[in-house]
Amino acid sequence: MLSSSVDTSTDVRIEKDLLGEAKIPTQALYGIQTWRATQNFNLTGVPLNHFPKFVRALAMVKLAAAKANAGLGNLSQEKAEVIIRACEDIINDKHHDAFIVDMIQGGAGTSTNMNANEVITNIALGYMGEPLGNYNALHPNNDVNLSQSTNDAYPTAVRLGILLSHGELVDALKSLKNAFSRKAEEFKDVIKMGRTQLQDAVPMTLGQEFASWATNLEEDVLLISSLSDKMLEINLGGTAIGTGINADPRYGKKAIAELAKLSGFNFVQATDLVEASSDMGAFVLFSSLLKRLAIKLSKMSNDLRLLSMGPRAGLNEINLPAQQPGSSIMPGKINPVIPEAMSQVAYQVMGSDVTISMAAEAGQLQLNAMEPLITYNTLESIRLMTRAMIMLETRCVDGITANAEHCRSMVENSIGIITALNPFIGYENSSRIAKQALAENRSIVELVESEGLLKRDQLDVILDPKNMFVQQI
Repeated sequence: MLSSSVDTSTDVRIEKDLLGEAKIPTQALYGIQTWRATQNFNLTGVPLNHFPKFVRALAMVKLAAAKANAGLGNLSQEKAEVIIRACEDIINDKHHDAFIVDMIQGGAGTSTNMNANEVITNIALGYMGEPLGNYNALHPNNDVNLSQSTNDAYPTAVRLGILLSHGELVDALKSLKNAFSRKAEEFKDVIKMGRTQLQDAVPMTLGQEFASWATNLEEDVLLISSLSDKMLEINLGGTAIGTGINADPRYGKKAIAELAKLSGFNFVQATDLVEASSDMGAFVLFSSLLKRLAIKLSKMSNDLRLLSMGPRAGLNEINLPAQQPGSSIMPGKINPVIPEAMSQVAYQVMGSDVTISMAAEAGQLQLNAMEPLITYNTLESIRLMTRAMIMLETRCVDGITANAEHCRSMVENSIGIITALNPFIGYENSSRIAKQALAENRSIVELVESEGLLKRDQLDVILDPKNMFVQQI
């Protein structure tokens, strides 16, 4: 059984390439070019198989290529059948441990492409009854990579890998949005003070506050869902730089049709394959939306931490579910660890967006050699955001409770309710009474009534918190 690290056993086979010979473990499904990549790129420690959907996407591209080539008579049916069987194995999550190349690599993804080509070839050789590494019977470049270049196969697989991961991201986002909506309904009658610039402003309901977060996330559900369409335009058939050299002119559209049928995504061939081979704009847009969502979620997490601050010496308007002891020295302390973790994920995604932007800008002439970095950061951001939103929902939002009486007490004792008296006693009187109430630690109602500006029954109606906001959740 092949492990996810390079086998160092003495049972080896000899493989050759442009640079010479190398000893490859006899039972390894990878070949010499994969082996060279493991020697060169020991960077992140994150191999291709860390992202199973990306590995499946690579196999889907190779399967579609084999079907297209066979259909055009450019690949024998015998070879096509074993390549297809090998690809189906990988799509069904077999042999992923042979995808061992580091996600960050030089060569614009060539190491990833060859890792896939070699593994598929060796699986197929097994079906042919041939020994591993017998590339005279089936060749990684001549057969599995037929009509392809790394420069069209790899970016196509990247886009498909993102699309395969995208659904879980959107589902997690929708679920979190719905969790906030449920809390909005639960807290619709909890009256509290709204705040601007961390100062008392005017009354609102806690339900309105949670509803605003749900609405905020709903906007991103729509945007992230629709922007995935940008990944459907691919350059398959363009080969090296978009000119289609070494490929049957009919191959590109036929392979794309096969890939669409296999994956369920409506892929289309780019109208300008040269442009599509170097442009990283779709990744920049997608990453920017992930960054936007990360910023929003971090802000919401900061608000949750503020509102739960205390419990005795802070706002203490809500209670976050306790998830673990908060201190090694302070008994009884519970920290808001889930919102803290959400913010840390958000910062990581924001940083990844900068990385993706710089890598996209670094493209030169007809290719962007930095696409592996874009791939790694995009897939990792999707993975982190998906997990973090599930964590925030299930470990925090679902269990939030409100301190309703405390919230009401702060409203009734707040200077901020003077705003509601502006239309009745004027701005100058309101400002003067607010200042006096603060200085003398007296209530607004007491001062207004003592000066005869309004009667008590009028004040009761005006200052009823339910009358001080338009929308009742």
